[in-house]
Amino acid sequence: MSRQDQRVAVLLGTKDGAAFLDEQLASLAAQSHPVVDLWVSDDGSTDGTSAIIGAWQSRWSKGRLTLSNGPRQGFAANFRAMIIDPRIEADYYAFCDQDDIWEPDRLESAIAWMQWHDAGTPLLFCSRTATMSETGAAQGYSPLFQHPPAFRNALVQSIAGGNTMMINRAARKLLAKASARTEFVSHDWWTYLIVTAAGGIVRYDPRPLVRYRQHEANLVGANVSWKARLSRLGRLFRGEFAVWTDHNLSGLAVNRDILTRDAAACLGLFIRARKGGILRRLRLLRKSGVYRQTLAGTLGLYLAFIWRRI
Repeated sequence: MSRQDQRVAVLLGTKDGAAFLDEQLASLAAQSHPVVDLWVSDDGSTDGTSAIIGAWQSRWSKGRLTLSNGPRQGFAANFRAMIIDPRIEADYYAFCDQDDIWEPDRLESAIAWMQWHDAGTPLLFCSRTATMSETGAAQGYSPLFQHPPAFRNALVQSIAGGNTMMINRAARKLLAKASARTEFVSHDWWTYLIVTAAGGIVRYDPRPLVRYRQHEANLVGANVSWKARLSRLGRLFRGEFAVWTDHNLSGLAVNRDILTRDAAACLGLFIRARKGGILRRLRLLRKSGVYRQTLAGTLGLYLAFIWRRI
């Protein structure tokens, strides 16, 4: 099968996204890859989102466009419902938000990279983003990470937004198995964790293949402004990051059978590092090899361990 014949399933989660949804859908329709099934899970919109999707169904020429009702339990549960949905079958799977703009080669770039790897290996492609204002004006870029993607990073950081992620069939099978056993905090972080825990391969592309729209509903999520970074720091020292980590560790605990021996050893050290006195915690954290993508982030990680905020 040629690259052009391979089917991509785009998993789009929506909730009151009428303001920007049409522009997002237009960017999906403009993708250079020709075979794209669009699966939309709407989580109870009341603003005309469903009508916009309905209007696109008659003119979606790349494949099928299916609209389903979401579980109405938040964005993570909405994406989880699509991850484990047995109706959704494809060669590749890409997560999609409702208010961004994809560059025309967003899907093709991921497929081109995956073609160089064994299809039986779980693969995850993700990238940097360009940021734009609510009206679409260019603003900047997300941080450019330099350290390699790995489980030791995934334990304490989600390397990229779900809106940039694509996984292959092997990774989706793995992710669906893991997600059927537990809920999760965020689909992007969970995907990064599971793929790396199982020894999969992750590609972080430095090119910004998605334009991330910053507006009132998602401003902090961009992680590029000082306001966003200070907000995240506040969450860290309020203990919110520790709660998220607890959820991730609980999810990994019920999926130990998918972990490689190295990932299991690292996980054990990390769990032990969260207990005991300061010196013991720092010694075990260092031994685990866990890291964040920037020096400041790693220093913050060690401070958080000292103050028991992770």
